[in-house]
Amino acid sequence: MIETKSERHILSILVENQPGVLARVAGLFSGRGFNIESLCVAETTDPLVSRMTLMTDGDMGVLEQIKKQLNKLVNVLKVIDFAGAGFVQREMALIKVRARPENRAEILRMVDIFRCRIVDVGTECYTVEMTGDEGKISAFLSLLKPMGIKEIARTGALALAREKNGGQM
Repeated sequence: MIETKSERHILSILVENQPGVLARVAGLFSGRGFNIESLCVAETTDPLVSRMTLMTDGDMGVLEQIKKQLNKLVNVLKVIDFAGAGFVQREMALIKVRARPENRAEILRMVDIFRCRIVDVGTECYTVEMTGDEGKISAFLSLLKPMGIKEIARTGALALAREKNGGQM
């Protein structure tokens, strides 16, 4: 038996900005037993079009099947697979961390090092806004964990293809 390598894939799906489109895409995944690891949806520069950035897991055969099924949906305009292509990926997280007096300076140092922002200060907690790739966010969370993370909200992956000339920042 040949083993196939399962890995994460990021798809950018341009869809008509209409009610029910998200439900049809999610239904396609659940109906075939595919998992959606993260999903972000928002309007594009064209108010009639939305971009779904979807992360899923599977081998290349599963990914090809997913793309074919997505392209059959009426409201799907374009499916972009970032596998093997240059792209920029980011995620945003809001993290509410316990800010005891003895930890406040340490939290502020970490926020500075990781280029985050404190967006809310309470008597017992700080709320931190962070943007970065999954590894950066995971590293920051592991450093905050001993201080007491109370809540986390994450966007999941967002991605756009790089320019053809490979422009980077």
